[in-house]
Amino acid sequence: MNALEEAKQTLLPKLTPREKAELLSILERETSRVFPGVEKTPGVCGGSACIAGTRIPVWGLEEARRQGATEAQLLLSYPALRAADLARSWAYVDSHRDEIEQDIRENAEA
Repeated sequence: MNALEEAKQTLLPKLTPREKAELLSILERETSRVFPGVEKTPGVCGGSACIAGTRIPVWGLEEARRQGATEAQLLLSYPALRAADLARSWAYVDSHRDEIEQDIRENAEA
């Protein structure tokens, strides 16, 4: 039995409604950091969030979007990108605005 099955069968029934709510809150915080298709790898693009399997930083896509690039232009400019990659990037930007702003600032200063 894997850990999830064990938790569902043995731990979950023992929790009070309040404890379940607290657990749900913790899980929401933890999973909000997970963005399939977006990854951070030390030593790749300075550790900035990139499209998985590429060296295309999310902040770079966001900066291009702010400068007026359309999604169609981005897809033409980066043949490895798919529309789903852009959707994931925009979701990441929305959830990590401070991080993206900092990455854009640091790149401008470099």
